[in-house]
Amino acid sequence: MKLWSNWWKLISTLRPAFSRVQTFNWFVLSLIAFSVREDLNGVTSFVRALGLKPSCYECLLHFFHSDAVKLDKLSQLWLATVLKFFPVVFKDGKPIAILDGVKNPKEGKKMPAVKYLHQGSGSNSKPEFVMGHSFQSFGILCCVRGYHFCVPVCALIHEGLVFSNRDKKTLIDKAGSMLVDIFGKDQKFLLLADAYYANGKMLKSLTALGSILISRVRTNAVAYEKADIPTQKKRGRPQLYGTKIKLSELFNSALFKELTCNLYGEKVRVEYLCKDLVWKPFGKVIRFVLVKHPGRGRMILMCSDLSTSPVEMIRLYSFRFKIEVTFKHAIRNIGVFGYHFWMAEMTPLKQKNGNQYLHKKTEGYRNQVMRKIKAYHSFVQVGLIAQGMLQYLSMTQTKHVWKHFGSWIRTIRPGILPSEAIVSKALWNTLPYFLKGSITGGIIEKFITSRIDRKRSESMRFAG
Repeated sequence: MKLWSNWWKLISTLRPAFSRVQTFNWFVLSLIAFSVREDLNGVTSFVRALGLKPSCYECLLHFFHSDAVKLDKLSQLWLATVLKFFPVVFKDGKPIAILDGVKNPKEGKKMPAVKYLHQGSGSNSKPEFVMGHSFQSFGILCCVRGYHFCVPVCALIHEGLVFSNRDKKTLIDKAGSMLVDIFGKDQKFLLLADAYYANGKMLKSLTALGSILISRVRTNAVAYEKADIPTQKKRGRPQLYGTKIKLSELFNSALFKELTCNLYGEKVRVEYLCKDLVWKPFGKVIRFVLVKHPGRGRMILMCSDLSTSPVEMIRLYSFRFKIEVTFKHAIRNIGVFGYHFWMAEMTPLKQKNGNQYLHKKTEGYRNQVMRKIKAYHSFVQVGLIAQGMLQYLSMTQTKHVWKHFGSWIRTIRPGILPSEAIVSKALWNTLPYFLKGSITGGIIEKFITSRIDRKRSESMRFAG
């Protein structure tokens, strides 16, 4: 019961994001199903996992489409819960956030926002081009006993739909708006991102909020020396930029320093060079750090905060890949992106279809598209919260997870934190005790048990 009592303590803080008690109850039921199901086949797996009555399938579909789910509020409350209860890593009082994009393959011809996408990962395990949804997502870096996790907070579809041909927002603009909307204007943070987000717009929006960006820079980037201050005042606009420098040419410098540190889970010896230069897209001085890694080659890092040391920049950026590990578990173990919601009235898509332009469609059609997109976001948000709770129990309730695991793996090492799959198995084994107990005051337990089909083989373990 220790696992479920800690689980409920955090989930109950999300109640204000739902307009009705009944909607919140369906949210809790969906979270439990996300956490304990054994297959990843959409909403039908929820019904199988808990042995629910067939009528619950339609109710679950209605829940994900419901206007009673305040999605923005839910994301904000989940972030506040993570910052309050999780072992978050802070840098000078600022939580560390990680931002990245993920492509979710979808072949549905009647799914809004599905488009032809390029997956430039260079991996042989997935195709270079795919039809699907393009998400931008961010999480919060946490650490327990030297193990770092990226706890997912939010993921939104930012490509595929054009509601107005006057809308000029880019993916960078939408990512910045997502961060501001969820963090708020008062919460400062440090953002880790890849080279795609090394952009003047992103830097300016974060700097205006008092936040910091650490990201990688493309190898063809250029910067400028500070302009010399003239001894005598001259007519005209003062010079802003000095000598132009190609950053990649600095790798030939003899001024590199050596450093031994733990990066990417191993102790290595790297060389680095720090230069404070003016970056034209930002219009101000930026700290650049050139790194020579013995295994990963050369890379150029940048930071908007000049007080951050080069060593700290290298160490912090090495945690950026943690969000990719989170994506891997979200897709393969949790099924966060396993939604299958169709729009019957939608015009069927063609193969290799691009953006869907809706400015000439009727208002009713556009509303239906927005309703379906909200359903996708709701499904993904619930899945991310479920994954975050599995991580939380792994980090804070390690002994109880192994105690109730009740299965076998080849090696159980006490010092290693259990994976999301191990925690899921422990929750599944203790779920009957949760449904028979009074952790939530009996309301949630009664709501779920009244919808269990006693004739189903899956529900026999809940009988009694």
